[in-house]
Amino acid sequence: MNLVISVSCDMMVVAKQSSRHKMWTEITRRKYEREGQRYASDLTDAESALIEPQMPAAKRLGRPRATELRAVLDAILYIARTGCQWRMLPKDFPPFTTVQGYFYDWRDNGLFETIIFHLLLQAREAASREASPSAGVIDSQSVKTTESGGPRGYDAAKKIKGRKRHIVTDTAGLLVGAEVHPADIQDRDGAVLVIEAIHQLFPWLRHLFADSVYNGPNLSDALAKFGNWTIEIVKRAADATGFKLLPRRWIVERTLAWLNRNRRLAKDFEAFDRERQSLGLHCL
Repeated sequence: MNLVISVSCDMMVVAKQSSRHKMWTEITRRKYEREGQRYASDLTDAESALIEPQMPAAKRLGRPRATELRAVLDAILYIARTGCQWRMLPKDFPPFTTVQGYFYDWRDNGLFETIIFHLLLQAREAASREASPSAGVIDSQSVKTTESGGPRGYDAAKKIKGRKRHIVTDTAGLLVGAEVHPADIQDRDGAVLVIEAIHQLFPWLRHLFADSVYNGPNLSDALAKFGNWTIEIVKRAADATGFKLLPRRWIVERTLAWLNRNRRLAKDFEAFDRERQSLGLHCL
């Protein structure tokens, strides 16, 4: 009973704070509320039309496909946005085992990377920019994991035990590439992993803006095998106090903040491998 009263009081305080402080701009409110959708995470018809050309075609042989792929995508986006377990997926989606099977198949065959790649090109061309970026911004973010297992390490600088997201964006903040690795891998080593994954996809991308963690000859020497890459360090002024908006670096930090609005990404609960799948032991 005391717990219920405490939660109720906390909700009242949050409600009062929300009425005094605008947590959403008019643009972001429309983006995340998405009125008229069944769930705010569902794809709109326009969004589905952009992704549909990249979706796998039905197989010519075997049993006809009975599941609508758009419903599977909506279910995956619902899990990412709400943070629920696979088994807690609402019943108006396809069965969670079906959604889970599609998700791991699409992850393993690179479908999500293909979708992001084509959406990036379309978004840049729509903004009258070259399809392939020539400069990007790199940064990482450490997130906690649970005791369930999976690859993880301890980030001594952030005091976080878990995994690290390493991302590269273009200069507008659109995602160019991402790699996930244990948090104990230093940024200058993790940067090599993400650049290795994207250097052939974007032939004109050879310049990166970064913070001082990426400074030094070690990273430059490691990137030499991928071409003539240059790293421009955006430093914080020595006499700066408090929060300062740093050129270029704020762009990638904003993208990481966008990722955090998906609750499934706030903390990593996954510990999945093929052996557990063969035994029918799904993590979630």
